[in-house]
Amino acid sequence: MQRERRFPKIWIWLAFICFALFLLSSNASQRSSWNSAEQLVVEGATPVQSFFNQTVKLLVDLWEDYFHLVDVQQENRRLKLALDSLRRENGLYRERVATHERLSDLLKFKEAVSRPAVAAQVVGLDPTGWFQSVVINKGTKSGINLDMPVVNASGVVGRIVSVSPHYAKVLLVVDQNSAVDCLVQRSRDRGMVRGQSAQVCRLDYMIKSGDVKEGDVVVTSGLGRVFPKGLPVGTISNVEEGDGTLFKEIEVTPAADFSKLEEVLVILQAPIEERKKESDPSMD
Repeated sequence: MQRERRFPKIWIWLAFICFALFLLSSNASQRSSWNSAEQLVVEGATPVQSFFNQTVKLLVDLWEDYFHLVDVQQENRRLKLALDSLRRENGLYRERVATHERLSDLLKFKEAVSRPAVAAQVVGLDPTGWFQSVVINKGTKSGINLDMPVVNASGVVGRIVSVSPHYAKVLLVVDQNSAVDCLVQRSRDRGMVRGQSAQVCRLDYMIKSGDVKEGDVVVTSGLGRVFPKGLPVGTISNVEEGDGTLFKEIEVTPAADFSKLEEVLVILQAPIEERKKESDPSMD
């Protein structure tokens, strides 16, 4: 109830102040000094007018700050979108550079092999999970057949074990069913590299008198009619004499990193049966 009584009084005072200011302004041009009544009006109205002006200025500033903040937020969103776009473009650029480097290395390796070869991409793993193998996106339509060797810029990857018109399955050298006839590059001692685990092979049938040590490079021997001679297979990482056996126990770290396998080369050559006939005419 008290607020309801005060509210009309406020408007009365405001009306009085406005009327007094009007009179003051209308007489200001006629006299150079204020009389007592005018001084009273000035003393009472000026603080109210100052408060009103400051309030209006504050509201205007708040309004302008609000629109400025909205503009800043919109600009921040625009800059964030631009930054995200640049990050995506930078990521794509880095990926293109990395792909270019891998393909350049693969091309150099292809030239070193000096045999016809088809480049392919790894597009999948063995769906059964029983074998260490991958699927590539080239098949018989590209001239690929069974038992063709598969390599990358680092060395031997595996061989073709299944093929369709547009895809082929590669059995990796780390698979336990894989066997590659090899030589120790330094000593020329011969053995058989077999798969043992996802990143390790073993070199079998190396007699204890063989000259083998850690760090030796193992290459394909060219025997077996699958892999050309001299392709890097891996590096010997551990040598043990082996108790009660005729052979050393040797571990080989593969030359190819199968955890980062993306592009490969399939070395084109005649099917293995035709190669057997070529090497042994009596089979005709």
